Amino acid sequence: AEAVHAGLSARGFALGDARHYCTPRRLAMYLPAVAAQQADGETRALGPALAAALDAEGLPTPALRGFAAKQGVDVAALTREATDKGERFVLVTQRVGQPLAVLLPEILAEAIKALPIAKPMRWGDHAWSFVRPLHWLVVLHGDQVIEAELFGIRSTRHSRGHRFMADKPVWITDADAYAEALRAAKVIADPGARRARIRDEVARVAAQLGGMPQMDDALLDQIANLTEWPVAIGCSFDEAFLAVPQEALISTMVANQKFVPLLDGHGHLLPRFIGVANIESRDETQIHHGYERVIRPRFADAKFFFDEDLKTPLATHQKALAAVVDQPALGSLWDKSLRVAELARVIANRVGVDAAQAARAASLAKCDLLTRMVGEFPELQGVMGRTYASRGDAPEVPEVAAALDEIYMPRQAGDGIAPSTLGRVLAVAERADTLAGLFAIGGKPGGAKDPYALRRAALGLARTLIEGGLQLDTRGLLLEALDAIPEAALAAGLKAAKIATALDAGARRAVLAEEIERFIVERLRGYYAEQGSPPGCSRPCWRWRHPAWWTSTGVCARWLTSPMRRNAPHWSRPTSASATSCASR
Repeated sequence: AEAVHAGLSARGFALGDARHYCTPRRLAMYLPAVAAQQADGETRALGPALAAALDAEGLPTPALRGFAAKQGVDVAALTREATDKGERFVLVTQRVGQPLAVLLPEILAEAIKALPIAKPMRWGDHAWSFVRPLHWLVVLHGDQVIEAELFGIRSTRHSRGHRFMADKPVWITDADAYAEALRAAKVIADPGARRARIRDEVARVAAQLGGMPQMDDALLDQIANLTEWPVAIGCSFDEAFLAVPQEALISTMVANQKFVPLLDGHGHLLPRFIGVANIESRDETQIHHGYERVIRPRFADAKFFFDEDLKTPLATHQKALAAVVDQPALGSLWDKSLRVAELARVIANRVGVDAAQAARAASLAKCDLLTRMVGEFPELQGVMGRTYASRGDAPEVPEVAAALDEIYMPRQAGDGIAPSTLGRVLAVAERADTLAGLFAIGGKPGGAKDPYALRRAALGLARTLIEGGLQLDTRGLLLEALDAIPEAALAAGLKAAKIATALDAGARRAVLAEEIERFIVERLRGYYAEQGSPPGCSRPCWRWRHPAWWTSTGVCARWLTSPMRRNAPHWSRPTSASATSCASR
């Protein structure tokens, strides 16, 4: 749609708002106001500069004559014009507007070719490829069919209705009637309207089943993109499966089947769920039983994995971590666990948390990676660690078990930080080691690529320090983390960061720590800009070299994110030393 819009705009068509329609069977774009004729205009071709176009006697040089010949005109047809690069010869050609019917087929072909299709397919004996074989093509301007051809299919005014409820040609009288004509044929073409219907349908069935639906935007979009006429259907499953951690059941419902889980008022999973069908069935119980039948083996697998994992205490996986490579230059996952454990012990002593618990939690944090459940559902890392650590014949203390999950918080940009201080200590130690290790081996992300999610790690570390109120010198924290990185692993990072390898080990680590610190600040700048903070706040923060840098930044962040301060007309006037250094001027 963007390519069509851009193609029309580039050819001088005045365009209003555009509406985009998509379903599993169709792509469409509706422009309410497009002229039937391209506007008249002119084209301008820049020629050589005056100094290169005329010789000392004012006669055309070969450069000017060559430009004129390339344009197919005489030198006399060229004009002189002042530009931002000096005076140049220019060819101005008047253009007579062409009909939309002539230009649109070419624009459509260009737009289709520009679509980013990850896995295109070919069909028949044709050379073209697309996401799926094309079956029909509708191109209308008002009530007139514009003749076009794509993938061997010629345009008509016939679309098609729902595959099962109205699988017959749908006559589109004019472009304005497209969406309504399809709706009459049981197709909701507008994805926004489809999402709204899904919300209403799910809410209706959830009320009947007595639960609260757990459907985030990602799941809603997936369901909307799988249906043309969504209908919610209530289902249930055997309560015996509730013995499995609800996160695992929810994960398999959402990820594998696109079902909507239901929770009770206390946040506990109910033995009921909602499936969204793409049909109004005459016998809804058939779909109902089908959904229940397909989820049963999924849950049975999850229960088997869970029961098998419980037979092995979590701590017994520690030795096996030594055989799992983290990064070749940084060693195994067990090596990483030891580094994080030592760093967590240091941080815990500084913030007044039980250091033995911090080290114990860090040494167990990666163990659930070797369990069957996390092998099947990687997104449950941490969740299953907490679950397994709190069960068995010798369960860990509750604080340690909870920290195995909290170490990964915040998982996403909008998530909250770890709720406990022990969890925050683990989260900081984990991210500090990750940043130090990957920067040390040259893994700093560049451009849009961030294969190790270091931007997310940097922001999570900063938010945990700031929002968690941990009074730490971050430069010192990063130096501690870098001290644990093998000296041999630093070479690639020093080269990538353009740090002189002739410096002594301490100086090299100091420069690398500053590089990481700058990287963290850049993440904070973007994060607080999204929160509504002034764009220049973080740059003064960086320049202010206070030993307790993050403590000062924390004051700045609380100041900038306070609605009272941010909305006050005198918000930029400082109220403390920290605010003075960070306030926008």
